Amino acid sequence: MPTSPDVVCLFDDRTNSATYVVSDPETAKAVVIDPVLDFDPIAGKTWTESAQRVVDHVRENGLAVDWLLETHVHADHLSAAQWLSGELGGARAIGAGVTQVQKTFGELFNAREMTPDGSQFDRLFGDGDTFAIGNIEARVIATPGHTPACVTYVIGDACFVGDTMFMPDSGTARCDFPGGDARQLYASLTKILALPGDMRLFVCHDYGAGGTRDFEWETTVATQRADNIHVGGGVLEHDYVQMRTDRDATLSLPRLIIPAVQINMRAGAFPPAEENGASYLKVPLNVF
Repeated sequence: MPTSPDVVCLFDDRTNSATYVVSDPETAKAVVIDPVLDFDPIAGKTWTESAQRVVDHVRENGLAVDWLLETHVHADHLSAAQWLSGELGGARAIGAGVTQVQKTFGELFNAREMTPDGSQFDRLFGDGDTFAIGNIEARVIATPGHTPACVTYVIGDACFVGDTMFMPDSGTARCDFPGGDARQLYASLTKILALPGDMRLFVCHDYGAGGTRDFEWETTVATQRADNIHVGGGVLEHDYVQMRTDRDATLSLPRLIIPAVQINMRAGAFPPAEENGASYLKVPLNVF
């Protein structure tokens, strides 16, 4: 049975986001992970240039998309899963903890029409759930801490960790969003670092270490064990939690968190159009 999928990263330097097309070379079955919908927050305008790159790659290589996977409800880019499902098909999926995210942010944004039960997605994955990409086995590891919905997808010899972990010189995710928890994140990081050392590890974002290097998105579990600046070398839970808590207190909110969460908790769909035919995003005052 094949164990090594083809992985292509389509990097969006506007949001520093990595979208992955992962495919079985034997069957041409594929999944898309964390697709980006382009968004101008000043004009309130969306467009599909980044998502079209996914469509072009899929069609040029004769791939068939079975899944549109989200590693979590992103706060730094809008999801193109809804648009891609119309272009390429594929079931939209996320971790089962999305219901907690929907409840928390649904109340915050007063999203009265949205039922916080995850039904906006086609599949909610629990810890240990399995699926397949053609002949390649895949499984889900629940990795909460950054958000309750965070999951890691292990597809053959490749794992996709979302925001849970970044490149080794950039550390790990923040935990100060509603539902975040540094102790949970430490436990989740421990799960990832327990995977085989030679497993390929793909991150969701990279910022070039503050402009000191080119963008990167692929490393290995062994490299993270040894070199991750937050957890490499066997950092203890207490020390990690203290570091994470202190660091998070200095961070500003992501600039797209307000529009992104409203779209992404709906699986990439816009809020329902109002009587004039337009959809609207809400900006709660003095809440964050």
